[in-house]
Amino acid sequence: MTDSVFVYVTTPNEDMARKIGRTAVDRKQAACANIFPQMESIYSWKGQICEEKESVLILKTCKELVTPLKETVLALHEYECPCLVVLPIEDGHEAFLQWIKAQTVRA
Repeated sequence: MTDSVFVYVTTPNEDMARKIGRTAVDRKQAACANIFPQMESIYSWKGQICEEKESVLILKTCKELVTPLKETVLALHEYECPCLVVLPIEDGHEAFLQWIKAQTVRA
């Protein structure tokens, strides 16, 4: 297990994903932001089945920066209850994992 993580976030559109991603990288809370511009989500919300187009944002960071990164995402996100989950990175290319550490500022 490494101390690097992926933070998976869904957003209503690519612009919001880009805004959150750029802010996180600019604040050195994330080393990188990957944006998948469009996917389709089917979910239950307030008793209704909804089908919406969304964008996916994956932020690469260190465990110790998850709390400030979550605060940034939630401050910029327009959803009432955004999907924001942290996924551990079990193993990976060591140079890449070191790069994540080098690009982020410790909390």
